[in-house]
Amino acid sequence: MTTPTLFNLAFTLAAPFWALLILAPGWRWTDRIAASPLPMVPVLAVYLALAVPVFPQLWAAVSRPDLAGFQELLRLGGGAGAIWAQVIAWDLFLGQWMYREARELGIHPLVMGPLLVLSVLLSPLGVLLFLGIRAGARRRLRRPDAAPPRHVAPAPAPAPAEQHT
Repeated sequence: MTTPTLFNLAFTLAAPFWALLILAPGWRWTDRIAASPLPMVPVLAVYLALAVPVFPQLWAAVSRPDLAGFQELLRLGGGAGAIWAQVIAWDLFLGQWMYREARELGIHPLVMGPLLVLSVLLSPLGVLLFLGIRAGARRRLRRPDAAPPRHVAPAPAPAPAEQHT
């Protein structure tokens, strides 16, 4: 595969998982997929396909980071593509974490949908906003009068003790 094809493939492989997180929150399969590291594996395979041919330059840029080294790496198609695939995989990891945290804390999907879209496009901004919302949700849940999040199933009642007669 060519470098441009692999570059485009990185996001194409991640997009269906983002669509699930944003458009199908609470669906049983979305929850299962969000809890799995497997959605990142194809994107990481693209990363490897792009990174291996430019590994000496990639290693030089990350082991002795300076701006000129990264600029040189990004001039290489495979270098820019590898960095892109790494960002796509990392963003998906963050999106899955944000989704799970939001579900646990009862943050409404109508809040999380736009936040996840922002995270796809500009993950540092999306994550910063999420951290603020998450802090507020945690504070709300610590209040003595707080109700548990609606989506969390109540704990099963303990089984009645057997009576010995």
